[in-house]
Amino acid sequence: MASWEGKSKGNKLGYSIFIGTLRYGGVLPAYILLRFVAAYYFLFSYSSSRPIFQYFHTKVGYGWWKSLWSVYRNYYVFGQVLIDKVIVMSGLSNKFTFEFEGEQYLREITTAGKGGIMLSAHLGNWEVAGHLFTRLETRINIVMFDGEHERIKNYLSSITGERNVNIIVIKDDLSHIYAINEALSNQELVCMHADRFLAGNKTVNATFMGQEASFPAGPFLLAATFRVPVSLVFAFKETNTHYHLYATPPHEYHGRRRQGVELAVQDFVQELEGMVKKYPEQWFNYYDFWEQPKTN
Repeated sequence: MASWEGKSKGNKLGYSIFIGTLRYGGVLPAYILLRFVAAYYFLFSYSSSRPIFQYFHTKVGYGWWKSLWSVYRNYYVFGQVLIDKVIVMSGLSNKFTFEFEGEQYLREITTAGKGGIMLSAHLGNWEVAGHLFTRLETRINIVMFDGEHERIKNYLSSITGERNVNIIVIKDDLSHIYAINEALSNQELVCMHADRFLAGNKTVNATFMGQEASFPAGPFLLAATFRVPVSLVFAFKETNTHYHLYATPPHEYHGRRRQGVELAVQDFVQELEGMVKKYPEQWFNYYDFWEQPKTN
């Protein structure tokens, strides 16, 4: 079934080695070490390499050899993204530069006094975007699955410190819906991914990269229910030291709830496909994204 398992790869030892390298050697030695780690995953992680190879070969349209090389490049860039996240969030000295395209749209949302929703995907480096959007001078609420191993999460928190955003954890008792409602009522921003879902979650289907794929219904249902401005937000690594952040003009979905969901999905998938085609190596969903779940 094409659903995410809810956990991230990696272990505490791996994180500690990279963080130690960053502290005492800087970014360049960490990137060099990363080449060997990326090669390891390229050679020995068949479960994630197979679907990402198929993505490059059948969706992006690369030839066999270019697809194979792109799998390695994808692992390497993903590692860079994780390293950069630690650097930015921990305040370590760095030479990163950032270009904001559409920041004025997010400021429009914050000044409208209604709150707003920012949708993104596991594409590029959302953690960097979420951290930098705190300059919008409003409270940021990030909705996420609590899927990281607790030991690793606590270790990273000890390095980066507590995030200067509020985390809303998705729970089975749906208490996160009340937290989201409260945040929007307080005219705050709510950010969430709209590309992954756990098995058993409600989904909506849309044609994405030439084939039907399933997306979580929750983010789009929230957008149609609360009827607040929605902006699609992405951040991409363009060089070793430069990031490009994008935000789309805000849109409100005022149709009937089902119609609003369909319009929201359509807008999201169209923007997501454009970004994937522009930054194909920064797609970080390591499972068969296009395989349909048994029930929707």
